Amino acid sequence: MNHLTPVNDFDDIISADRSHVWHHLTQHKAHETADPRIMVEGKGMRVWDATGREYLDAVSGGVWTVNVGYGRASIGQAINDQVTKLNFFAQNAGSVPGAVFAQKLIERMPGMSRVYYVNSGSEANEKAFKMVRQIAQKRYGGKKHKILYRERDYHGSTISTISAGGQYERNAHYGPYTPGFVQVPHCLEYRAQWDVEDYGRAAADAIEEVILREGPETVGALCLETVTAGGGVITPPKGYWQRVQEICRKHDILLHLDEVVCGIGRTGKWFGYQHYGIQPDLVTMAKGVASGYAAIACLVTTEAVFEMFKDDASDPLGFFRDISTYGGCTAGPAAALENMRIIEEEGLLENTQAMGARLMENLHTLKDRHDAVGDVRGLGLFCGAELVSDRDSKEPAPEAKVQAVIAECMAQGVIIGATARAITGYNNTLCLAPALIATAQDIDAITDAIDIALTRVFG
Repeated sequence: MNHLTPVNDFDDIISADRSHVWHHLTQHKAHETADPRIMVEGKGMRVWDATGREYLDAVSGGVWTVNVGYGRASIGQAINDQVTKLNFFAQNAGSVPGAVFAQKLIERMPGMSRVYYVNSGSEANEKAFKMVRQIAQKRYGGKKHKILYRERDYHGSTISTISAGGQYERNAHYGPYTPGFVQVPHCLEYRAQWDVEDYGRAAADAIEEVILREGPETVGALCLETVTAGGGVITPPKGYWQRVQEICRKHDILLHLDEVVCGIGRTGKWFGYQHYGIQPDLVTMAKGVASGYAAIACLVTTEAVFEMFKDDASDPLGFFRDISTYGGCTAGPAAALENMRIIEEEGLLENTQAMGARLMENLHTLKDRHDAVGDVRGLGLFCGAELVSDRDSKEPAPEAKVQAVIAECMAQGVIIGATARAITGYNNTLCLAPALIATAQDIDAITDAIDIALTRVFG
């Protein structure tokens, strides 16, 4: 298809979509008078809708997923070749792409050892929670079952993952929640909760205070996003992660890092935690693993965690009695292998570092030009700009104005994101996560569009 040619049966597609598709994160009452946007093709950093209109995508598919860009024929071919040969077999057996990708993944994660395949980030986190609960039963008489999570973090859409979710607006109305999940404070220094010089240590010590309050003998794991994504693109303050790891080791608590967004190159390293010199016990990943070309997610553990489920072969309930149907789909690891090859052979980690630095520089320039930009933060091609009504008081910009900035960028043909339906009063951060293939021209086009939009919305 020529991506500049409108779809001929556009009216029929719109009618079918409007009549039958229930869209994610959409208040459909508000969209009854507007046509849904139908995307039909992508190439590189660009996507085209059914009318033939072109957009520069600065959020990698809307949810930080298409890391290597659109239109990668080699990934499509890898999927086709594999599923034609063997499309699926349950994960109580192995597959060639599953074995090969697991080995290559572990080679890029020193200290980690085992890969458990599932089909979504929510499911990966859910499996980790189940492991923690089973370990509590096997080794601690069920007592060390609590899982700590952080305010503003997000770990998925199942009942248990929203029970571990620190975003009120995503969780509201879905209770009662799974018991045994306990919140710890966020670490966003721009919205400081403590007036101290060493903010990283203070934010980490606040976690230990919760552990001591709950009782270390009851806490099995700490589950955190390495860089908080939908809660405002929050990069941790200096020293935070090192102190967090120290606290976990001190109290025999498993460190579970959610890298669903950060993983597979988004931050300029294979994984976000690798910037901080720490060693997690469990790591979950999804979005960028195959750049959205196939559904795949992984829970990766240390060998020590793996050994806990084989230490007593005489116990008929001692192993990890779990299954994920589509963890046995071979398209995922086949796509992931080709995705990884592209990242390495095209030097996309290095490009992410360089273009991420350019993006942050441009965002700082916007901050200098616009009082509405209160703070900019990020790591690699994963950046945010928090908008405010008053820079001195840091009063958050109204959500309507933030959404107006997004709409103005869309009108210019640039798709950006923002925190939305997440944290009451603080849905005010613009979110940027362009594909790892972004060029300097792409980065400048993104921030130029934001510059114009800020002027139009805030004056």
